[in-house]
Amino acid sequence: MSESILPDQAPTRPRLAAVVEILHPITWFAPMWAFACGVVSTGIIPSGGLHWLMVIAGVCLAGPLLCGTSQAINDWFDRHVDALNEPNRAIPAGRMPGRWGLYVGLTTTALALAIAAALGPVVLAASLLGLALAWTYSAPPLRLKRNGWISNAAVGLSYEGLPWVTGAAIMAAGLPDWRILLVALLYSVGAHGIMTLNDFKAIEGDREMGLKTVPVHLGAQNAARLACAVMALPQAIVVALLLSWGQPWHALIVSTLLLVQLGLMVRLLGDPKGLAPWYNATGTTLYVLGMLVTAFAIGGILGGSA
Repeated sequence: MSESILPDQAPTRPRLAAVVEILHPITWFAPMWAFACGVVSTGIIPSGGLHWLMVIAGVCLAGPLLCGTSQAINDWFDRHVDALNEPNRAIPAGRMPGRWGLYVGLTTTALALAIAAALGPVVLAASLLGLALAWTYSAPPLRLKRNGWISNAAVGLSYEGLPWVTGAAIMAAGLPDWRILLVALLYSVGAHGIMTLNDFKAIEGDREMGLKTVPVHLGAQNAARLACAVMALPQAIVVALLLSWGQPWHALIVSTLLLVQLGLMVRLLGDPKGLAPWYNATGTTLYVLGMLVTAFAIGGILGGSA
């Protein structure tokens, strides 16, 4: 039973716990992991206090600031829908009063831009793109989230590709090697499939609200088949690239992880709606492990050629 806040008890300013709540820390893992992959993929080991400080700042940028911003502004622009469907969330429940939800999003946006600018032009450019996607994802008039094809691509790029490039750019002090950019893009494409599986949890609600997610558009079975293909194909390309770059052992590990995922996908297709959360806890874990293996492979190449 949700707690109600009486008018004379309503706070005028949010508590720190409410601010953290709308930043949704559980969502920070994916971009922070991708950032770590970007750092590893350069083959450069941080040296000195300043270098480590830049890495720590980059982690904060990828997780609490950029990802947190996207979560805060999504909660703000969805506050009317949440008042009906999830009334105990911080904004509709009154723990985040007035326009403070918007103010939190604006504040984290400004902090993200300040830190990104200090970390270099490539990091700033990636952050600007990420913030543009975060705001247009939720805010009218665009609200990219209304179209699952576009929104999943935006989230995949924001959660995988851009943090990877950011981590690599900090270490390389500029634009990363083309192999890093290519692999970051491939794993971003694969993340589109992961986001499609996330949409399975609310097919009926999305359909009623007019949100054109991939499962709503294609139906559960066809959407699951597409998601599996979108996740698997980029990984297969990565395996081929690793072999062509002289990294057979890393290619073997990534291909093994992919084969296990394919086995899990067979089960997923038997009941995509019921098993989508199970696959996100199993197959997606193998997917992100493959990202790290790939990062070590490229780091070995670039580190050895330095």
